[in-house]
Amino acid sequence: MTTATAARPDFVQSNPVLWLNVVAGWQAFVSLASLAGIYFIWQSPTTPYWLQVLTTIILLLAAAASGASAFFIPRRQHVGRVLSLAVNYLGFVACLIGAAQALGIFISFNDLANTFGNGLPFLFIMFLGYLVSAFGDRYEDNQPAKEKMFRQAGQLIMLVSLVIFLFAINVLSGLLALAQRYDSPMPFGLTAGVIFFAAAMWLMWQQTLAETMNANNSSTEMLNGYLFLSPNLLGFLIFFGGPLLFSFYVSFTDWDAFGTKNFVGLDNYRRIINLTIVGLASPDQRAADVFDIKVYDELTRFSILGSGYVIGAQDKLFWLSLRNTLLFVIMAVPLSVIPALLLANILNSKLPGMKIYRAIYFIPSIAAVVGIALIWQLLYNATIGYINYAILMAVTLINTVFNANLVDPQIRWLSDSRTAMLSLVIMSAWQTMGFNTVLFLAGLQNIPRDLYEAATVDGANKMQQFRFITIPMLAPTTFFVLTTTTIQAMQLFDQVFILINPPSGPNNSTLTVVLYLYQNGFQRFQQGYASAIAWVLFAGIFGLTLLQFQHQRASAYEG
Repeated sequence: MTTATAARPDFVQSNPVLWLNVVAGWQAFVSLASLAGIYFIWQSPTTPYWLQVLTTIILLLAAAASGASAFFIPRRQHVGRVLSLAVNYLGFVACLIGAAQALGIFISFNDLANTFGNGLPFLFIMFLGYLVSAFGDRYEDNQPAKEKMFRQAGQLIMLVSLVIFLFAINVLSGLLALAQRYDSPMPFGLTAGVIFFAAAMWLMWQQTLAETMNANNSSTEMLNGYLFLSPNLLGFLIFFGGPLLFSFYVSFTDWDAFGTKNFVGLDNYRRIINLTIVGLASPDQRAADVFDIKVYDELTRFSILGSGYVIGAQDKLFWLSLRNTLLFVIMAVPLSVIPALLLANILNSKLPGMKIYRAIYFIPSIAAVVGIALIWQLLYNATIGYINYAILMAVTLINTVFNANLVDPQIRWLSDSRTAMLSLVIMSAWQTMGFNTVLFLAGLQNIPRDLYEAATVDGANKMQQFRFITIPMLAPTTFFVLTTTTIQAMQLFDQVFILINPPSGPNNSTLTVVLYLYQNGFQRFQQGYASAIAWVLFAGIFGLTLLQFQHQRASAYEG
């Protein structure tokens, strides 16, 4: 008998066909229970409609997968095992979370936090016991009696300190309170679900049943891989994928985050992008004379070949926010990328102290945005800010030395519509440049030095090497840096929300798309309209990324 065979549970190994039928019966029960759950969820008048639809879809999938598993398992087809493991794993997670909620375990963590400090000394004693046990390794080869003594002493210390630790943090009363919450069918049912789903999953994971289901090494490795990826996949579905689909549905409604969701179709999107262009009889003709000002607001005017036109927008603020966002992207992205590339070339040298400078330039990227914004808010202060003070000192020095008559501009960085956006660009570029520098530095260190040596032999100078070797070889890194920086710039929110007061700035000069989304969704409670803005922004970001990707592919092909 091999080691793997000996490690298998005897009751599973003795009659694997019986346990396969047991699991198949359990899967059939889960399928029927899922269909029954659909019936009961639609009988509940207090359940929101969207939750009924979502639960129905999930239960239908569970019923189909469980039913298919119950069909394939008796026929020894491996797809039945895969479906069984998936259904039981998801059912185990769902019941475990539901049981924890029903029993108040999540809330109990607050009580545990209040008493956890009482047990910290005993945790330290447990650590000392571990050190005592580990000290016995010194006598492993020559004095086994001493080794055993130290190990037993260390284990005893750890055991005693663990018991005292549990009493110190008042775990016993917590367990009693937990037992008292089993006062309704719901906690019992969820706990039973945890046990049965875990048992079914454990059975199907056994090597004996896997061999009976004709599982091979590749399928086992695949299941192991999905098992390790499952926490991340579930987190993605619950905290990103699910809300993403929900926001897409909400974008077609007029939901205010509290009442019912009335389906309005494409009205939100039509309101966002609705524009009209009308010719003017004279450049100063009123907009009210050419379109209905109850529907459209004048966005801008322009002239072509001597003819004047006016553009009206149903949502003027969205187009202003889009203009500001694109203006920020145009200014901030080059200032975050080009200096980072030049700085990375400098930091790539082997001069003494370069590691320190690399860390210094990277610090702004890991610092908290709130702290950075508050510091820059002080720097930009028109009265006591260091930037205006430095400008004043420079003007005074120039007037003194060159006898000039320069006047201190006294720039109002954050309260002037001409400089508010520039203030955001400078701060954001300063914060982002360090991270981009590290990325470029990693790309530079992956370029083979043989290329530069060959170019030097051929007579190429530093500028030619930079142009014909560094830039082409950094193309993948440059593409990544440009893409991530552009996406980050398109989503500008936290800097402007903290730095500018009010965040929209003077004359809406710093109103960005994400800020406008926030105002609609969480200040005016127009969740449906805010969700539509979010999807329009997503379409814009996706389009820009796609253009960059196509340009990268074309450049790589030409290269």
